[in-house]
Amino acid sequence: MKSLFWKRYSVLFMISLLISGCTAADAGPEETETETKKKPDVAESRKKKPTVCRLFIQDHAGKTVYWADIRKGETLEMSTPSVVPGFPKLDAKQQNLVQMESSQQTMLVGVRDHKDGTNQSGWVFLETGVEEESHGDHAHWKFKQEPHVIQSQLDDQQGNPAHLYCYQGVYYLANDQNSGYTRIDPRSYRDYPESPITAGFHRGGGQHITLAVVDGTTGYASWIAGGGPKKGLVDVTRILPEGNSEICYSFTLPTGAIHGLTTCGGKVFFAPADGICWCVADRNPLPSEQQQVNVQYISLGVDSETQKPQRTGAFTTHRNYVLFVTGKGPDACVCLLNAESDHPELISVPVPMLEGNSPVSLEVCRTAWGKRLAFVFHNHRQELEQDEFFSVIELDPDGDLDFQDASLLKTMKVGDSKVEGHYGHHTIAFDQAGRYGFWSEPGTGLLKALSLETLMPVGEFSMPGVPTKVIAVGQQDETD
Repeated sequence: MKSLFWKRYSVLFMISLLISGCTAADAGPEETETETKKKPDVAESRKKKPTVCRLFIQDHAGKTVYWADIRKGETLEMSTPSVVPGFPKLDAKQQNLVQMESSQQTMLVGVRDHKDGTNQSGWVFLETGVEEESHGDHAHWKFKQEPHVIQSQLDDQQGNPAHLYCYQGVYYLANDQNSGYTRIDPRSYRDYPESPITAGFHRGGGQHITLAVVDGTTGYASWIAGGGPKKGLVDVTRILPEGNSEICYSFTLPTGAIHGLTTCGGKVFFAPADGICWCVADRNPLPSEQQQVNVQYISLGVDSETQKPQRTGAFTTHRNYVLFVTGKGPDACVCLLNAESDHPELISVPVPMLEGNSPVSLEVCRTAWGKRLAFVFHNHRQELEQDEFFSVIELDPDGDLDFQDASLLKTMKVGDSKVEGHYGHHTIAFDQAGRYGFWSEPGTGLLKALSLETLMPVGEFSMPGVPTKVIAVGQQDETD
């Protein structure tokens, strides 16, 4: 009887072990200790998610810049947004952040005050903490360090900048009240990180300066005056690392109120009160009292209601094309010019909008799948209550690098903007690989992610304050 009991007990014991998912060997103290040691490693591996890019977001309410990493798990995730360490505390009632640009894994942010530069205006230079390790045909991106401020220059001598540009990887900050602009080369910081940031001031332009720099040698700087002796005036200056107080020569456009400049394809393009003007770039400007500049004009038509000439206010470039927006409501368009053509002709892509909406924040991206896309938002004044959207234009549907066939691809509803003058518009940025876009919604306090493959939203993140300008740095490491 005793033997039968133990047999039955052994069977029942084995069954219970099997039901609980164990075997007799699992009970061994050595094996149990080994398995226990493995568990943290497994948990750690699950925590490690590849970083897609690092985002920098201006907060218009707090007048500061936040940063956060976008990581990829089953979905896109964003780390907790934090103010960039060392970012100066600004007076939210007396100062504004203006444009910001990125180059060489650094960033420059412009600061403007409400007293024509007599209070505290200037710039803030940031280290993004992102490292690109180039291997010729590919690169590895590292996100091991936090960003931080390297140096800032905020005082009553900086001329109250409004516009900031990046040409050939070098920053140029317009010092409006000083009738000139400051050159800051981030490569100098990369070569000599312990040295102070070198800023070279150049004379040229005034009042509300827009700027183009050709091949790092020639600066074209505008005056915004719509009348008087400075109407349509453009100053040409030789660019030098240490700065240059001499203007080589000046010339005038047919109309004034110049509010945009760029360079592309050996030409310089201007956005005055009427249409587009352009001239051949002078790569070797020499001092001259009188210089003959052959200014060409391209009409953008007239406003259907006011009968005033259509115009634009800003440019972006992609390959050999200059892109800009014009019109409003049902007459809004994204326009292109082939800068390499001897006589650039207007390519116009209608982007119809609701009455009261205007096109803003035009950006271009080449996606990881080879598509060349332009994005433009439909924004309106804050007091107007109606829906807002963004539109996507496919620039090169047949892939032959001729953008004559550019066409509207998609329009999608987005959350509100919060427009106050020049501030509070949506903006969009793209990771370096061209897999994702990230756009701000100032009116909702959200940052949203877009797949550039499907053009569908793939993430939504809450931001402090009023998120506006966005910059993305880096891409997911190919080894992840």
